[in-house]
Amino acid sequence: MSTLDTPVQQVSAYLRGLQARITTAVAELDGTPFLTDPWEKSAGETLQGCGITQILEGGAVFERAGCGFSHVTGPKLPPSATQHRPELSGAPFEAMGVSLVFHPRNPYVPTVHMNVRMISAKAADGRDVCWFGGGMDLTPYYGFEGDAEHFHRSCKAALQPFGDDKYPRFKTWCDEYFFLKHRNEQRGVGGVFFDDFSELGSEQNLAMMQSVGDAFLNAYLPIVLRRKDTPYGERERAFQLYRRGRYVEFNLVWDRGTHFGLQSGGRSESILLSMPPLASWAYQQVPEPDTPEAELYSQFLVRRDWV
Repeated sequence: MSTLDTPVQQVSAYLRGLQARITTAVAELDGTPFLTDPWEKSAGETLQGCGITQILEGGAVFERAGCGFSHVTGPKLPPSATQHRPELSGAPFEAMGVSLVFHPRNPYVPTVHMNVRMISAKAADGRDVCWFGGGMDLTPYYGFEGDAEHFHRSCKAALQPFGDDKYPRFKTWCDEYFFLKHRNEQRGVGGVFFDDFSELGSEQNLAMMQSVGDAFLNAYLPIVLRRKDTPYGERERAFQLYRRGRYVEFNLVWDRGTHFGLQSGGRSESILLSMPPLASWAYQQVPEPDTPEAELYSQFLVRRDWV
């Protein structure tokens, strides 16, 4: 189906294996199995392809954890995918990736997001243009310096083999991307993010994407194990749900991946697996000074060098 320099089946096999490794590890930690929902687009739909959505709901550790694989083709790249490649506007495309968001039950455990993907499009001159994207970021409700430092060290180690510039570049990119412009507020403590990436050549581009995906479990699970049994009460739970509202705002208003999926005719149930099961909003809520909630804003929802 494609003449990519990086064979489609090689990338697809890696992504399916990554999804299986992550969900197996998380199910073992939680004690709750994932529901596995394979799907295929119906004949006649604009977007064609298949995927596997895996979802864990109501677990002991994770209130909702979604991890999806998709491999789709379409006749026309949506606007969200051509912001930086206007010459490919309207081009036929092929896209595959793994995307996950885990919403923990305990407010002291941070929410996490990770995505790795490849997109290919057919240029007007007949060339196959291929690029990669991905990254991971951490969104705490109660901040801990050691957690943020461990997460960023893991991200830096994953990118180090591909050049000293990659972690600082992608860390800055993450800070800039996961920013709620309408709130003038960072979504969390960041991580790394890259998009429209093709500068290393096909083999190294793929290797870098794989290194980021492979680093996820070591970056996140030690934090979960450290925090999941921390006692909490109604105050912490209420703040967690309030901050989850910000997560919903970002994903629906600003996230290019959500927009790409919905604009291209993707499977909405799978695209929106990033939504938390519960969230709340309050009018002009401001935390009391000198509280852990206030410290989240002043010390963690700011751009910092964590390593």
